Amino acid sequence: MPEILFHYERVNPSSWAYLSSFLMLALFFKFSRIWSVRNLDLLLLISLAPGLLLVHFSRIDPSAMSDPVGIEHLGFLWLFGSCALLLTRLLIDSAMVRRPLLEPNLNAAGLLFLSSALMFFLMANVVTGEPTEAGMRPARPANELREETTEGGQASTFATDGPGYWLVYLLPRISTQTVLEAGADEPADSAAAAGDDRRRRIREITSRLVSILSHSMIVLGVIAIGYYHFQNFVAGVAAATMYLMLPYTALWTGDPTHALPSALLVAAVLLYRRPVLAGMMIGLASGTSYYPVFLLPLWCSYYWDRGVKRFATGVLIMLGVLVASMAVTGTTWEVVQERFQAMFGLHVPKFADMEGVWSRWSPYYRYPILAAFVVLALSFVFWPVKKNLATLISCTGAVMVAAQFWHAHSGGLYVAWYLPLLLLTIYRPNLEDRDAVRMVSQGWTAKRKRPVVESRQAG
Repeated sequence: MPEILFHYERVNPSSWAYLSSFLMLALFFKFSRIWSVRNLDLLLLISLAPGLLLVHFSRIDPSAMSDPVGIEHLGFLWLFGSCALLLTRLLIDSAMVRRPLLEPNLNAAGLLFLSSALMFFLMANVVTGEPTEAGMRPARPANELREETTEGGQASTFATDGPGYWLVYLLPRISTQTVLEAGADEPADSAAAAGDDRRRRIREITSRLVSILSHSMIVLGVIAIGYYHFQNFVAGVAAATMYLMLPYTALWTGDPTHALPSALLVAAVLLYRRPVLAGMMIGLASGTSYYPVFLLPLWCSYYWDRGVKRFATGVLIMLGVLVASMAVTGTTWEVVQERFQAMFGLHVPKFADMEGVWSRWSPYYRYPILAAFVVLALSFVFWPVKKNLATLISCTGAVMVAAQFWHAHSGGLYVAWYLPLLLLTIYRPNLEDRDAVRMVSQGWTAKRKRPVVESRQAG
């Protein structure tokens, strides 16, 4: 960035948290209606920042703190409390029938300009950022990881990071907030070392591209949902601007495991009138990060009156493509089997060497939390009885928020999984008429049967 903008320096995460919070209050707080749900939602979003900053600084600079482990634990406790409030907000959203039009304090043109500028700076940080040592561990060559494991170290692989598609967890995490001194590249000692360095650079470039494309899909998808499904272009732009403005987005912009599942879920909501395409997006999200698989009861229930077969077909097609890709790239049957089990979470929940809040809590508390999460996901089959686009958005966000409570690897940090859905819930109008019967077209089999039935009735 200094090469583009003279003497540009990245804003400190704490400073950006203060500045962005005050800017969001200036743009979106309704001073004429202090006691409104919109203002409460805004305060809930801002409440995520303290927990995120505590975790962030306890990890990047532990030497500057007297008790970094305790500060990190406090940050996760704060995030768990904020997630509990957000989960409650999303679950009761279906009961909020009255949706007064509360537009931002800035018009659409100003919001578009601001969101474009924010997008430029965030993506420029991804391009110019460097991967941290911890972020590069999953992308390092397998022979190095085996050597560390032999010497007593613990290799960081997709099996320890969490269930999901193995290639996603091999991508490095690009640091967008810590300025690293780039040293001169040392010459490769051998052809093998040169090949490892080339593969590392390819993974770095791939990680940057996936992050940029994912955030672009989220922003454009949110704006498109506001325009096409809400019939309110300003609401879509406001939600996209708020997404780019939050401190969380600036901290974890370069991590594909945060943004990619969210981009696919936003695409599924955008394509909800096309069950096959929506199913493919849900299937791809479930395959890449596993946790969206618990959305299947909700989405199948929504399409039950019309489109459930097409939706299930789309899910199976995309999962089949991912499984086939693993089979093709796997060197041995054991490798393919291991990747398949990790992708679908076919193993006992992790109860050792956990991170996040579970580093101090007893891991056995995960059993009741996991059971409650499964019950919550299955309960969406029965309630709300009448499902529409509003319940689809809010309940999808609720499931992804609930996944934070039992996620073993840094549970509570993956705010992007539900953040766009939460913003769409905040800005949505009344969508009671957007059910599957009205909005989803009949399948080709039903269209073929209709002329036959009409000819028989005419005869």
